[in-house]
Amino acid sequence: MELRPLVMCFALCVVYATSKPTEKKDRVHHDEPLSNREHDDAENFDYDHEAFLGQEEAKTFDQLTPEESKERLGMLVERIDEDKDGYVTVEEMKKWIKHAQKRWIYDDVDRQWKSHDLNGDEVVSWEEYKNATYGYILDDPDPDDGFSYRQMMARDERRFKMADQNNDMKATKEEFTAFLHPEEYDHMKDIVVLETMEDIDKNGDGLIDLDEYIGDMYNQEGDATEPEWVKTEREQFTEFRDKNKDGKMDKDETRDWILPSDYDHADAEAKHLVYESDADKDGRLTKAEIVEKYDLFVGSQATDFGEALTRHDEF
Repeated sequence: MELRPLVMCFALCVVYATSKPTEKKDRVHHDEPLSNREHDDAENFDYDHEAFLGQEEAKTFDQLTPEESKERLGMLVERIDEDKDGYVTVEEMKKWIKHAQKRWIYDDVDRQWKSHDLNGDEVVSWEEYKNATYGYILDDPDPDDGFSYRQMMARDERRFKMADQNNDMKATKEEFTAFLHPEEYDHMKDIVVLETMEDIDKNGDGLIDLDEYIGDMYNQEGDATEPEWVKTEREQFTEFRDKNKDGKMDKDETRDWILPSDYDHADAEAKHLVYESDADKDGRLTKAEIVEKYDLFVGSQATDFGEALTRHDEF
């Protein structure tokens, strides 16, 4: 029986509660990372290469020769050029990067779909999901942590109903994706905010005060000396999070905190790649311009595009 990340949240919270007091919990839902690499073109192109291809496919390109990289890149350009006019615009590049960015979500949904669509009817009903995820608890009249898991089941059901837009208690692939990854869908963002507030709001007043905000990130455990980042977070709460200065974060203020919309990493990266590759400075890229800069897009200088790994005289 497979427990998806939402169910495992309880176990993770237990781990967090006993973690080091200086560790920080980040509830902000950023875009999925374009890359875990440092973005420093003076040193290497690894960030651009992972942002453009997605981290898994980038590993494959690392092992190609320059000739193979150029050939495959040329084929990718034809897919990126959505309107088939022979040019890749910033908007087309941005859409492609977002596609690479989201690929892991679809892979995750595919894996979980197979384990939850038990009768193969191309939908996942709430009963199927509940039985696959919580069946062992439902079968046990008094399981360990039964109350906590029943709370999570009720929370899952509420989220499932919000994702189920036609209210038939059966999730299509798209609805199931919204259920598993609600932060990706506008109509699901209220549930993301609500679940976050429920986690942090310990006194049950429907708001998040400063102590609750800090307590969610930092467990003092008798340590009289606060880390510097905790002091910074107190200032962030007072100066930026609590916009109406009433000492608490309401629903709208919590949304602004955990679902920031003021920076689009994919847009910034697309503009960067176009600027660096646009030889004639017309604001768009031809296939030739992209292939000419293949190292920027798909190469890993750390391994000389894979060649260094095969040349024994390099070692």
